[in-house]
Amino acid sequence: MNPNSEPVEVPAAEPAPLLTPVPDTSPAPDIAPNRGAAADGGVSDTQLHSLLPDWSVGQWIGYTSMILVAILLTVIAVTTLWWMLHAWRSRDSLQRTGFSRTPRPAAESFTLLVPGRHEEEVMGQTLDKLAEQDHPDFEIIVIVGHDDPGTEAVVRAAAARHPHLIKVVVDSSVPKNKPKALNLALKSARGSVIGVFDAEDDVHPRLLSLVDSRFTETGADVVQGGVQLMNFDTTWWSLRNVLEYYFWFRSRLHFHANAKFIPLGGNTVFIRRTWLEWSDGWDAECLAEDCEVGVRLSSQGATVAVAYSPEVVTREETPGTLTSLFKQRTRWNQGFLQVLGKGEWRKLPTKRQRLFARYILAMPFLQAATGLLIPVSIALVIFAKVPVVVALITFLPLAPTIVTLAAEAAGLSEFGRLYGKKVRLRDYVRLVLGTFPYQVFLAAAAVRAVYRQLKGENSWEKTEHSGAHRTTFDTPEPQQEFAGVATSTSAAQLSTSGASS
Repeated sequence: MNPNSEPVEVPAAEPAPLLTPVPDTSPAPDIAPNRGAAADGGVSDTQLHSLLPDWSVGQWIGYTSMILVAILLTVIAVTTLWWMLHAWRSRDSLQRTGFSRTPRPAAESFTLLVPGRHEEEVMGQTLDKLAEQDHPDFEIIVIVGHDDPGTEAVVRAAAARHPHLIKVVVDSSVPKNKPKALNLALKSARGSVIGVFDAEDDVHPRLLSLVDSRFTETGADVVQGGVQLMNFDTTWWSLRNVLEYYFWFRSRLHFHANAKFIPLGGNTVFIRRTWLEWSDGWDAECLAEDCEVGVRLSSQGATVAVAYSPEVVTREETPGTLTSLFKQRTRWNQGFLQVLGKGEWRKLPTKRQRLFARYILAMPFLQAATGLLIPVSIALVIFAKVPVVVALITFLPLAPTIVTLAAEAAGLSEFGRLYGKKVRLRDYVRLVLGTFPYQVFLAAAAVRAVYRQLKGENSWEKTEHSGAHRTTFDTPEPQQEFAGVATSTSAAQLSTSGASS
């Protein structure tokens, strides 16, 4: 360094940052859009897989079945109880479900059709009761088989007692069934309105006058009257069968009529003859001819009025044995499947009506599916370690079931009050304890109906009658809203099958 040279100023260095970022020299991932880790923070396949339970294939199948059964039962329960309690929305709505207390003057003529096969024990009394109608213009046509001398003898004797009212028609068709008998009698009917009754029915003497008035008041094409099973205390399942009819005719059919899609009941139904002639009567190949004609008339815009007044309902009995009830329920379910396959419901004008019709008519399929999956679910609950989430979901149907039991208990109490029947504590116990067995029973009948339908087996399985419901007509109390249900109940009934004949 030269000592004579001037010192050189060195510029001060700029302060370095406390943390110097290290550049990322790793190659950028090759990520295609919508695949793998997304730039916007999406979830990768690996991350998604880590969120799913680590179940085996068998566990996935079993647990999924349990969840589906629980959800399906819950949906069926909630919707069904909503319909079941339709009439009890308010006191006014309940009062509107009944016949007028002051009927209008007669305006129609009636032909009452009564088919019977091997019904000699009950047919005579039924015809005598029908002959007591106070309407000024009606006739009774009884249809018996050519191979049923016992019933024919009883019918001929009744015709001799009421020669100006009762006419006998002999059905020679083979094989025989109810719609064939009805179609045969329709050819000789003269009334403007055709009514249908069963061989064991107890009919109130004022019924035709009230039905006639209902036609005039509403301008309806069809009037569906009330039908009520009476012998609730015979067996544990007869109690539940009686309550099915009570809620079906007292409430649910009114909901169907408002929705303009109604599977009609098998008796105490009155149809203008012009509509029956247009539809060529009843479908002779259908096991639920009442449901079928109701669907067909609904699809063509026929107006249906429903009326249930406890004092004038048609009284019937439950099937005499559990086997008989099983066959009866199988026939109804299979008939619904036939109507679903026939497709007349597709002619309903709105999408909402068509969806509603599909749901109602497909109910046997739903019951059959849940009936098959219920044992699987029970086995998994007993023998497998079920995850907490799955176990909680399986309890979903319990909530509407409890509410349903409360509604049924209230309905049983009202039934006893209206019809002068003494309801005991043991009846309420049977109601509760019979809930699950009856649902399994209904599911089994639905499975059998599907099996018969797939096999193409359409034979008619007749329900036997013994007259267990025969009593004198007591005057029930005026219609009342049963306590607590109209204002506090809003869930569903697991029993889904319609009551028809």
